[in-house]
Amino acid sequence: MQKTEVLVIGSGLAGIIAALTAADKGAKVTIVTKTESIMSGSTPWAQGGIIYKGDNDSPEQLTSDILIAGDGASWEPAVHQLVELGPKLVKEILIDKYSVAFDYSNNNLDFTEEGAHSVRRIIHSKDQTGKAIHETIIPYLLNHPNISILTEHTVIDLLTLSHHSKNPQDIYIKPACFGAFILNNQTGKVFPIYANNTILATGGLGQIYINTTNPEESTGDGIALAYRAGARLMNLHYIQFHPTTIYSEHERFLVSESVRGEGAILINKFGHRFMENNPQKELAPRDVVARQIYEEMLNTNHPCVYLDVRHLDSKWIVERFPTINEHLLQLGIDMTKEPIPVVPAAHYSCGGVGVSLKGRTSLRRLYAVGEVSCTGVHGANRLASTSLLEALTWGWVAGNEVLQVDGDDNYFPEINEWQDGIDDIDNALIAQDWLTIKNTMWNYVGLIRTHQRLHRAHQTLRHLQNEIEDFYRKAKMSKDIIQLRNGVTTAYAVTNFAIEDRINRGSHFIKF
Repeated sequence: MQKTEVLVIGSGLAGIIAALTAADKGAKVTIVTKTESIMSGSTPWAQGGIIYKGDNDSPEQLTSDILIAGDGASWEPAVHQLVELGPKLVKEILIDKYSVAFDYSNNNLDFTEEGAHSVRRIIHSKDQTGKAIHETIIPYLLNHPNISILTEHTVIDLLTLSHHSKNPQDIYIKPACFGAFILNNQTGKVFPIYANNTILATGGLGQIYINTTNPEESTGDGIALAYRAGARLMNLHYIQFHPTTIYSEHERFLVSESVRGEGAILINKFGHRFMENNPQKELAPRDVVARQIYEEMLNTNHPCVYLDVRHLDSKWIVERFPTINEHLLQLGIDMTKEPIPVVPAAHYSCGGVGVSLKGRTSLRRLYAVGEVSCTGVHGANRLASTSLLEALTWGWVAGNEVLQVDGDDNYFPEINEWQDGIDDIDNALIAQDWLTIKNTMWNYVGLIRTHQRLHRAHQTLRHLQNEIEDFYRKAKMSKDIIQLRNGVTTAYAVTNFAIEDRINRGSHFIKF
């Protein structure tokens, strides 16, 4: 029996902070990630920055900005925890403990501004903030004596008393999670890991959309794992679409909101600045900007709009945004001399597995942190640069909370052995099923929804989910089939949430 005190599924900022926090206090921690490298998830892709505390700023001001962006759907106790605790943890953990290389100006932290913020309060490391944080912290993770890391291992399902215990009496016990079934991607072997407490830190679900800024591994795994285990899910229909990703045949590379925060403007194909009528112009909340871009594309019958920085100092732009500039140059675009073609793309899941202020889910012994969770902070639309702060805050809180062992947190029932399927995987089926999921979600459950589109998506995905479940039960286990199963489950769940909510709020917009 492979056993650990704390099982962390995922290796983004939230997961590694939770792991290090628990391990520093003596807990034995196992981290499982399905990727080849521990440097995975959305954290390395986070360009803009992390909220700290700007000049002339206050907790009340930040609270107000978050609540306004959340469009009335944020949970105020969670917002207050983020505002009060988050900046302190940035100072104590990221700056003082790990010495993350944030940018300085005149010996002071350099602050930038992003959409819907009332002051400049975001610290950054050029345009690679998430990567700088991740690269700085990972060596501490790798060298920690209490942390074991399993890369190239994919979680299949969470182990729960009601689904996996051989003892029929356990179904009457309050639902609890006691670990997970894990696939070794390289050997194909499936085995259980038992854990006193399990932390979901699997990140986002962007890959269920055809246009997304998310990395390949963001297939909604944690949502699907929690859904099948019976944990409460919340606000899944609040999918934030980032307004500005590079319009290219090959990819949707994020152009950070910080570019607009530093003065870039949006123009259409005729060179007209179409956000001027909005009081906040290009720095309006993301859902507003994304929908305005979408409408402008329709009105001009053009596949994109343009982000223009030509009026800013070219040398400063290149120094401030080196990664974006280099990427654009590789595509043949000089951002200092020509406008950048951009389109919206699925970016962040504001909902997820519902958690308490301590990161606890509705299942005992199961926690969720980072983008997979729904703390209530983001409400219907995330305020820019709150995600890394939320990951840091709830990662730290949950890492402490898992040490508080309840009376029966050491109970591990007997379970049935894993039964392998025998059918070979047909990669053509997997590829086609993913195309169906991605196109269905983009066209029917995307930026602008209608009841007719949502019900069409529901029918399509329900049928596809049945087909994939049958495919999954018979197939030899692989990372690809697990991800496909998780993707269709997550897409179906998101669609159901969207159908049930008939009120336009934040990133959920139904056109009547």
